[in-house]
Amino acid sequence: MVKDEISFDDFLKVDIRVGTIIEVNDFPKARKPAYQLTIDFGSLGTKKSSAQITDLYKKEDLLHKQVTAIINFKTRQIANFKSDVLVLGVYNKDEKVILLQPSKTIKNGEQVS
Repeated sequence: MVKDEISFDDFLKVDIRVGTIIEVNDFPKARKPAYQLTIDFGSLGTKKSSAQITDLYKKEDLLHKQVTAIINFKTRQIANFKSDVLVLGVYNKDEKVILLQPSKTIKNGEQVS
C-alpha cells in the first residue's frame, strides 16, 4: 500500500541520522520482544531506543553496528523505558525486521539526505 503523497518540505522535517550502537540490553517489560539500545550520534550525543529486532539479531552482534534512526520524534514512554529515537528497518517476508544500515562506515551523527 502506497501512503499519501507528501511534499519535499514534509520530508525535510524528518531528521534521519547514522549512529553506532554502544549498548544493548534485554527489555523484559516490553509487550513484544525488544532490546533497549544506546546509540552514539557523535556530536549530537547518545540516545536510547526500544527496538523489536530480537528475531534476527543477537545482542553481541548489534554492538558497534551502525544504524539509521529518526532522531527528531518526541520521546516515547515504552513500559519503564524512554525511547528517544526510532531505529529504521524493513520487514522481510517472514515479518521480521532487518535494520537499515550504511554500506560503509561513516561518522556518527551524519545526516541521511
